[in-house]
Amino acid sequence: MEPGAVKSAGRALEIIEHLAAVEAQTFPQLLKALELPRSSAHGLLRTLVAAGWVELDPATKRYTLGLKAWQIGQRYDGHRLLLHAGPSLMAKLTDETGETVQMARLDGVENVYIAISPSPNPMRLASNVGMRLHAHATGIGKALLSTLDDDDVLRRLHQVAIPRLTARTLTQPDEILSAIRRGRDLGFFVDDEEFIDGCRCVAIPITTTEETGVAAAMSITMPTSRTDDLWPYSMVEPLRRTVRHLRADMALELA
Repeated sequence: MEPGAVKSAGRALEIIEHLAAVEAQTFPQLLKALELPRSSAHGLLRTLVAAGWVELDPATKRYTLGLKAWQIGQRYDGHRLLLHAGPSLMAKLTDETGETVQMARLDGVENVYIAISPSPNPMRLASNVGMRLHAHATGIGKALLSTLDDDDVLRRLHQVAIPRLTARTLTQPDEILSAIRRGRDLGFFVDDEEFIDGCRCVAIPITTTEETGVAAAMSITMPTSRTDDLWPYSMVEPLRRTVRHLRADMALELA
C-alpha cells in the first residue's frame, strides 16, 4: 500500500473490484479470496451495502456489485470520443473481415477492453467489455505500451511479475520492448499465439495520452486456423483504414 493510504478505504476498493470480476460470493469466500480480517470485513461490507456499492441477497447470503457502481460508471467520460463513433466503425470492420474487433485502453501494464464487435463465426475469442488482459502478451497491449516512452515501458514491466501464458509468450522486459520497437517501425503490432494457443491478433494505436488524455488501440483477433498466408498484412490495411477514420471523427469533435 502506498504511503499515506487509508487501509480501510483500500480494502473497500478491493472488495468492489473483486466483486466486479466475479458473479457473487459469500462472506467466507470473500474473506478467503481477499485475505480480509474477519473483524473488519463485516463492518466494511455493511458500509458498502448501506451505500449501494454492494448488494447482499438475503436468501443466498451472497454479495454482488451494487447499483451505485453502475451509476457512477455511467458518468465516467474518459473515453467518450472513442465510444461515439468507434463501435459503428468496429461493426463495419467486423462485417468486412468476419472477425472480432476490439478497442482497449491502457491501465498500468494491462489492456482494459472498452468496446467489442464480436465475430459472427462460431469459433471466436470470448471477451467482454471491462475485461483486463496482460499487455505484454497481446497485440493490442503492445500497441498501447508503444504509446509510452521506452523508459516508462521498462519501469512498468519491472514492477510486476510477467507470466508466461503460452510457449510463445515474451516474459523478459527487454524482449517485450524489442517487440514494441519493431511494431513502431512496422506501424502495427501482433500477438502470434502469445496469449492463447491458436489465436492471433493485429493491433494499431488510436490515440496517445498526450493527444487526448487516453492511450487507446484497436485490434482484429481471430483463430490461427482462419488466418491466410498473407497474415498479418491481410488484416493491417482494413484495420489501419478504420483507425484513420476514427481519428478523423474524433478530430472533428475536438475542433
